Amino acid sequence: TLQELGIVPSFSRPSVSNDNPYSESLFKTLKYRSDYPEKPFAEISTARKWVAGFVDWYNNEHLHSGIKFVTPNQRHSGLDKEILAKRQQVNDAAKLNNPGRWSGKSRDWSMINEVNLNPEKKEEMRAA
Repeated sequence: TLQELGIVPSFSRPSVSNDNPYSESLFKTLKYRSDYPEKPFAEISTARKWVAGFVDWYNNEHLHSGIKFVTPNQRHSGLDKEILAKRQQVNDAAKLNNPGRWSGKSRDWSMINEVNLNPEKKEEMRAA
């Protein structure tokens, strides 16, 4: 029936949630928003308005753990470099002022080059 309607079926494996981890993560974030609608939208325009608001929040306000708690727009515009450097300075100063507060290393605020939601496991971890 899908083919008759011109719909290309998904090539995801059944019951496997990590075929597209980025979209899975996005949908989880969307569904756990406090303003996620409990009932279907009455009109398509209402749905579009809600999604536009979500996209704006997601890109401009939501701090993403995978990119060191900056927003996607901060990352794409290069503002994250200054933000992360400032966080590192504050963190280092706090550790110098009160070293007893840390039992080990403090958080690493250095830039990351690549983001992986489901990274490959290292060989030594697989053998264990």
